[in-house]
Amino acid sequence: MYKQSIVVLSCLLALAVAAPPAAAPAKRSPGAGGPDAEATVVTQDQIINEGGSYAYNYETSNGIKARQTSDNGVSAAGEYSFLAPDGTTYSIVYVANENGFQPQGAHLPVEPETPEHVIKQLEDIRANPPSDPEFSLASLDATLARLRATKG
Repeated sequence: MYKQSIVVLSCLLALAVAAPPAAAPAKRSPGAGGPDAEATVVTQDQIINEGGSYAYNYETSNGIKARQTSDNGVSAAGEYSFLAPDGTTYSIVYVANENGFQPQGAHLPVEPETPEHVIKQLEDIRANPPSDPEFSLASLDATLARLRATKG
């Protein structure tokens, strides 16, 4: 009986030592989450139409601004800007359509000019497209238009 009591007592002691300490309630320190954690919406407008067209616009107290419109709910155009931690304002104007998301901004890299031989090869493919059902003339045309635009 004495041995069983020691075993039970030892097990209880091992459980007590192994148990994690009781967690104190989490306290949020001032400024936790960074300076933007307390940002609020200053203005917000949105219009959603039955045909799929929409428009929205908002601005927050920490300098974030965004607006976007769409005539069909598929393609869209818009812009957004935000204030970086170093105080620089970054602005993006974009179109999003069948050719993908196309952002423009003074801080974004610019695609280098495409060599003429690359455009010529793509034009040759356009003139004699492959019979592969996966091949997309529309995609090739969009690529050619984008690459021609780098020519200035």
